[in-house]
Amino acid sequence: MFAFRHQSASLKLLTRSVSSKCKIEEIIRVDHAGELGADVIYAGQMAVLGSTSKGPIIKHMWDQEKGHRAKFEELIRKHRVRPTVMTPIWKVAGFALGAGTALLGDKAAMACTVAVETVIVDHYNDQLRELMEDPEANKELLETITRFRDEEQEHHDCGIDHGAEQAPFYKALTEAIKLGCKGAIAISKVI
Repeated sequence: MFAFRHQSASLKLLTRSVSSKCKIEEIIRVDHAGELGADVIYAGQMAVLGSTSKGPIIKHMWDQEKGHRAKFEELIRKHRVRPTVMTPIWKVAGFALGAGTALLGDKAAMACTVAVETVIVDHYNDQLRELMEDPEANKELLETITRFRDEEQEHHDCGIDHGAEQAPFYKALTEAIKLGCKGAIAISKVI
């Protein structure tokens, strides 16, 4: 009887650690994909608006995204996580989204920022709730995501402050972008 209980407890512990490892890998994979996407979105915006009055604002946000991407690339290597196979597609789609909205004008580019950052902040908040189930085991990831979430919220607020809501068809544009971002998150979690 004791041996059976001991094996059962060991099996539960093993199952929990494996599922936790899988969850951590999923978080790192999807957040790496998201930060890569944000990096190339801002690259697309800079290609179009870099020499305008909005250039320094976009560059500041882009520089932060580059730092986020670098951190998740470090975590990918450290935890030996396979990046999403969608990386090449996300690079092209992200740049096209950034450049495309920038071609519609600086307000549309800011609307794009607001939409993307809204989804990212919500996504990071969901992950933080999950990671809080074991804050000591997930300390580095908790601190990283908390800091990045706060910076993404600043980007959102910057977009609002710089006229995002004055973009033509703001509601339709932002809702379409949010839908695309949520789809990319769902896909990146799996493949």
